[in-house]
Amino acid sequence: MRKSSIIAVVALALGTTAAQASEPDWDRIESTELILFYPGVASLQWVLGDIRVDRERHSGARVFRMGDRCIECHLEDPDELPEIGAAIAAGERMEPSPIAGKPGSIRVTVKAAHHDDELYLKFRWRQPPAAGGEKMDPANPVKIAFMLDAGKVERADQGGCWASCHADVRGMSEGDEARGKYVIGGSLAEGVFYDLLQWRSGENSAHDGHVADVRVMSGGKALEKARGRLEGDTWTVVFERKFRGAEGDIALQAGGVYNIGVAIHDDHAAGRFHHVTMGYTLGLDAEADIVARRF
Repeated sequence: MRKSSIIAVVALALGTTAAQASEPDWDRIESTELILFYPGVASLQWVLGDIRVDRERHSGARVFRMGDRCIECHLEDPDELPEIGAAIAAGERMEPSPIAGKPGSIRVTVKAAHHDDELYLKFRWRQPPAAGGEKMDPANPVKIAFMLDAGKVERADQGGCWASCHADVRGMSEGDEARGKYVIGGSLAEGVFYDLLQWRSGENSAHDGHVADVRVMSGGKALEKARGRLEGDTWTVVFERKFRGAEGDIALQAGGVYNIGVAIHDDHAAGRFHHVTMGYTLGLDAEADIVARRF
């Protein structure tokens, strides 16, 4: 065989291997079910017991202050979060502006894997029936996002992304319409921030940002791509992220465990009118709520 032909065969073989490794065999990866529920105006300050909302004080504030994770209480009964979300969505508590027909919860499965220096996350969920509210974000029927923390954001290990949700931000009962999400003591220079990744369905666009002293929806360099599709009534969205990026990107490594929170803006929702998880952990070949195995 001529040398040029040998080189071509080797290149083809290497290309095939690279293509095969470019995405996991999802059928062989175990899924984890997450419950996203509707939180209304339940801010971090309410969770801590510092404020009341509609004369209601968080009954779990004491154990949360002592260090308990939200899921340790709220996932003991699999029906509790859907029931809480339904009551809030209906305006029975914690929601001054209820939206008729808004679902109280969304069940999402997530699969995670990694290869070399790439992390893959695959989310699937059934599209709930349309509610009766206005289209706050006309361009995007659905947005899905997740935030990562490397142990620097206070209480992210307990409540996921809740440390960015405060009583003084826009949309809250006493909030400032000019103020968005932020982290108390947030600082990119000191590593106190959430890494934020989002996919928008209508625009079919991916965003790599962060939440520190303010929320920024761009600037990150770790997100390789995010793609999604709706088949029948089921959404599937896959994120592909490099282990390392730039300022505002959490640096990942095999064996590491990170705090993660997931949010879905359903039915053209915007701002705080989303469904969210409690705090989970993501481990790369390490024990966690969600484990990404090497493939």
